Amino acid sequence: MSEPTARKVHLYTDPLFLRHDAGPGHVERPERLIAIEKSLAESPIPGLERCSPTEATAEEILRVHTREHFEEIRATEGKERVVLDPDTSTGPESYQVALRAAGAVNSCVRDIVSGEADGALALVRPPGHHAESDQAMGFCLFANVAIAAEVALQELGLERVLILDPDVHHGNGTQHIFEDRSDVLFVSSHRYPLYPGTGWFDEVGRGQGAGYTVNLPMPALLGDEDFLFLYRTVVEPIVDQFQPQLILVSAGFDTWKDDPLGMMKMTRQGYDQLFSLFRSWADRHCGGRIVAALEGGYDPAGVVQGVRACLRAWTAEEVETPDTAALEAAVGEKVLAIAQAAREHLNAHWTFAASSQGQD
Repeated sequence: MSEPTARKVHLYTDPLFLRHDAGPGHVERPERLIAIEKSLAESPIPGLERCSPTEATAEEILRVHTREHFEEIRATEGKERVVLDPDTSTGPESYQVALRAAGAVNSCVRDIVSGEADGALALVRPPGHHAESDQAMGFCLFANVAIAAEVALQELGLERVLILDPDVHHGNGTQHIFEDRSDVLFVSSHRYPLYPGTGWFDEVGRGQGAGYTVNLPMPALLGDEDFLFLYRTVVEPIVDQFQPQLILVSAGFDTWKDDPLGMMKMTRQGYDQLFSLFRSWADRHCGGRIVAALEGGYDPAGVVQGVRACLRAWTAEEVETPDTAALEAAVGEKVLAIAQAAREHLNAHWTFAASSQGQD
């Protein structure tokens, strides 16, 4: 029997999340969460404390969304089917589910900042990172992680929040909400070209937010070492200079090797190492305070592996990070070119000479 972990990790779940109906045959389906719950029941992870979320308030949602968008989603309540865009529709309970999904991530943040938990994960539906301030899109109704970031900044007194988005799709909604601000550093790695068609290197933010948006557009069929190399050599130096007080992760697992939409090659080992790397940044800069919220991932087996990797990293007393030299030896010219292009677009804002390459 495993020794209990020294870290307390809150896991936010709710049966209501199963009742969001995205439409017949939709890939964003309740079975994703059912598979996770089955895995955790059969093979528990020590150190987890299950928690029940409350709903986000209108005030919290209106910090990042327009009144018109909020009312459009609220107007779907009780209606059998409302089509919001070609990929996104609601069922009778979707509005209430979306309120609770955003509320779950808010609860995670409050627990972390108050010290009630060391890490947290919100297993929510629907996802949120594509939701723009004024429209639903890409299966997303409300921008869950962006709403939670504003809770940290406007209610809890934090000044710097890092959002990491390793979903295979670009987090356009989160980016656009924060792209003119310097209190949120947003990082997205994603396949390109792919829905929604945004997230090129030159999207680095604007005005006061110039440099605080980091995009890593990637071709299909990249795997563990490729993701890890880019996060260590491009993102880690920026994180070290930004010094976040809280890390939020838009935890999408459609980079899984068998995902029906992603066409990437991430494995269980890659997820273990990537989430351990994220945790190491939280340990270094913000006392281990880190929150994840489920985004994409449409092969239930891949979502299970990703969620378990996240929870292993969050609950571990200590984490190990991959050696940069070994990663560089394993990646190809395409990935080296991605790293170079990203640095070139960000050199005016961040220093890369003081990179943490080689540190473990």
